[in-house]
Amino acid sequence: MRIEGVELDFGSYPALRDVSLDIAGGELVALLGPSGSGKTTLLRVIAGLNSPHRGAVFFDALNATSLSVQERRVGFVFQNYALFKHMSVADNVAFGLKARPRASRPPKREIAARVAELLELVQLEGLGQRYPAQLSGGQRQRVALARALAIEPRVLLLDEPFGALDARVRKDLRRWLREIHKRTGLTTVFVTHDQDEAMELADRVVVLNQGRIEQAGSPAALYDRPASAFVLSFVGEAVALPVTVKQGHVSLGGRELHVDAHNLRDGQARVFFRPADIAIAGAGPSALEGRVEALRRTPSGVRATISIDGSDQRLEIDQALENAAEVGAIVPLSLSNARVFAHGQAEYEDAGEGI
Repeated sequence: MRIEGVELDFGSYPALRDVSLDIAGGELVALLGPSGSGKTTLLRVIAGLNSPHRGAVFFDALNATSLSVQERRVGFVFQNYALFKHMSVADNVAFGLKARPRASRPPKREIAARVAELLELVQLEGLGQRYPAQLSGGQRQRVALARALAIEPRVLLLDEPFGALDARVRKDLRRWLREIHKRTGLTTVFVTHDQDEAMELADRVVVLNQGRIEQAGSPAALYDRPASAFVLSFVGEAVALPVTVKQGHVSLGGRELHVDAHNLRDGQARVFFRPADIAIAGAGPSALEGRVEALRRTPSGVRATISIDGSDQRLEIDQALENAAEVGAIVPLSLSNARVFAHGQAEYEDAGEGI
């Protein structure tokens, strides 16, 4: 699949801005981002449910931009299942095949065999005569997936497929979906705002923000080599501190930090790092300092809440029991794997949707 320069506006609101993306055959790709980032809109453009104002969508060499949903032959799984309540499980799965024009509709015997095969694939054998109301949420989502697979789609699209399920069922279905993907080999794109889900399931994760792609890469690449302040602050935990850049040197509260300024201009910036990248260390001219504000015993030692000198940031650091500092003590801090970004570069701030 290839997406070229797709743009879509909802009135004066730009939902997608010059989005380009290549997806390899058989790849499992996650579209990840906060609410309003454009991930569901992009999925709907791929499906043909929304038409872009500019740009194109290709399946192999076929320009599918002007094709209908049926002509694109995509399987779509919605968060709320969208099952027909008055139909049995078997009839729900068979719906896409029975709805085909007579000339391309398979014989009843073939449809029945296909339904039986798919119910076995999604581990719902023997439940074909039940109705959606008689199934659990996880079982309903399996029916929705079987229905999407029944038409032998070019591409499988899933919009927050586990969003309506509780945490335990979501975790079980993640592993199950990964196994289904291995068995079918279908090119699959799914939308999620859950980083754990994206990182566990996907071959590649595409992070969207305000209608643009911030970065696309493997889960490891996004975590270890974030391309922007937004990606670093959205994927995994991150701490941000205000710093000053002058002639390639980075300082916090008058204390120089030995981090790469990445050729940033002189002025205000922010240094980002993961909580695991800061530790209590020996004193030295390049170390930060912090005050121990609280201590909590853990099975492996002591967890200290530390306020960093020169900022309003507090973070937790694990220590060995025998080396634990006392509450109120000033301790030196070492910093590794930090990244500096210009002060004006957007970063993720949780507005309450949860990630």
